Amino acid sequence: RMPASLPEADRRHRASAAFSLSFLSLVFSITAFGSSYWCEGTRKVAKPFCTGESKGDLCIRFNSPDTNSSQAVQYIWETGDDKFVERKFHAGIWYSCEEMINEDGEKCRSFISLTPASDRGVLWLSIVAELLYVILLLTGNILMSVEMCYYSSVIDGLKINAFSAVVTVLAGLLGMVAHMMYTTVFQMTVNLGPEDWRPHTWDYGWSYCLAWASFACCMAAAVTTINKYTKTMLEFKHKRKKLERSFRIKYKFSDC
Repeated sequence: RMPASLPEADRRHRASAAFSLSFLSLVFSITAFGSSYWCEGTRKVAKPFCTGESKGDLCIRFNSPDTNSSQAVQYIWETGDDKFVERKFHAGIWYSCEEMINEDGEKCRSFISLTPASDRGVLWLSIVAELLYVILLLTGNILMSVEMCYYSSVIDGLKINAFSAVVTVLAGLLGMVAHMMYTTVFQMTVNLGPEDWRPHTWDYGWSYCLAWASFACCMAAAVTTINKYTKTMLEFKHKRKKLERSFRIKYKFSDC
């Protein structure tokens, strides 16, 4: 009994590992897809003129005490880089947000509207690929959970296992293509996007890392699923050969 139960327990462990990796990939992909921290950085923005009681380093000061007088000659103290202030921004697939000067909160714009017209089609392809990636991951999770909980025979389990392996591999390929297309579109937007948006410095954010972590988990789940399918098939063939061998031996003895 013990040797017979070991392969079954091993299959259960592999199925659980594949399901856990696939579920983690799904959670990561949905979180990354809905967030706006794929890329983060700063923009150099000209300081506004100081008005009223506003003072400090975030606005341009005048030397004239009567700033409303048209007769007064106004000299700006700030020169060169002192005329600018760095404003943080973050962008994702759907929108881009940047902090406001002298005010709390952020101002957000649609990232699609910022993308150059020539690259907008690639961005839409990236969005469609990301959506398909999430849908295929969800399908793979459902198949893996059905395999773990409801199949009644090894053959049924193998069929479900084969489908979930194919779906997970396709999801991983789509996810990789989608992430790479978005990377290309963002870099083109940095170079050719609107002047009032182009960043001074930028780098990839936590959402971008999470998207690639999702891809890594997806491929790990696919490898685990394929490995489980291959091992089950080899065990099945080995048992079949043993059964055929035992039938041959019985047949020979019956002839004698």
